[in-house]
Amino acid sequence: MLGREKQRGGYGLEATIDSAIAQVATLADGLRASVGQVIVGKESAIDLLLTALLAEGHVLLEDVPGVGKTTLAKALARSLACTFQRLQFTPDLLPSDIVGVTVYNQKTGDFERHPGPIFTNILLADEINRAGPRTQSALLEAMEERQVSVEGVTAPLPRPFLVLATQNPIEQEGTFPLPEAQLDRFLVRLNIGYPTEAEERDILRRFKEGSPLADLAPVADAAQLVAMQRAVRQVHVSPAVESYILAIVRASREHPLLELGGSPRASLALYRTGQARAAMQGRAFVLPDDIKFMAAAVLAHRLVRSGRSRLRGRDSLAIVGELVEQTPVPVEQA
Repeated sequence: MLGREKQRGGYGLEATIDSAIAQVATLADGLRASVGQVIVGKESAIDLLLTALLAEGHVLLEDVPGVGKTTLAKALARSLACTFQRLQFTPDLLPSDIVGVTVYNQKTGDFERHPGPIFTNILLADEINRAGPRTQSALLEAMEERQVSVEGVTAPLPRPFLVLATQNPIEQEGTFPLPEAQLDRFLVRLNIGYPTEAEERDILRRFKEGSPLADLAPVADAAQLVAMQRAVRQVHVSPAVESYILAIVRASREHPLLELGGSPRASLALYRTGQARAAMQGRAFVLPDDIKFMAAAVLAHRLVRSGRSRLRGRDSLAIVGELVEQTPVPVEQA
């Protein structure tokens, strides 16, 4: 049963859940409006970013230089009263530059911990593929477990915690491609793309006298965001939609043009982003359309194409579209 009234009867959704979901939708509208003051005409990219934020996932912003990847991350950070750190990844960046170090203080005779920039709510990892594999791997524990280990001591990261990583997919010289294990830690990958002529004209006029980033005011704080993230987890996913998620991901493992399909983490990512998208639209239940909308952003970067698919010019986005098209959509029962 996919309809709202039938879910109420069959599963007893409480009014308090509906109230919390309404607050999530209001918060999402406020964040859209705030970020939209800076980012022109990229509603889909903004929605994907907010979906990942509410689903407690990390985002890989992959696009050519100059289209607004860093500006989008900054606009989100300014729209939230959360701590923010930007870290420029370079070939000489060390893991300790991210997680911090422990040093011995001769005056006090104690070891003192100096936390790195990862101890923040929102971390912008700019040009993440310019750092070496050892430095990239320093993010793995933090992204998956929300904690870091420094010299045998484990420390939790603040909540909420979101990594926004940017990379240029075109320029390969002096870069280190992200391994599959790390790509799998990103909940979604999104591309901003070039603006239309009208949008680019609007950008010229908005930024004529300065950046509108400076005028953004927070629309929510960390405590409110964490409460909204918890509310998203209460969004109902019917067994039929669960089966739909599993069918899409399992089909990717059997696709003839893929060497590696979606992992169980991919299934969970589709599940959680479906919940977040439903809540952003004021619904306490997930529809198949939510899963269809999120499939490309959640799955494409996790798939490893075979040599045959490269020869045929089939990219991951096209393959995900084929998977979604070929998977039967559950229908509402009478």
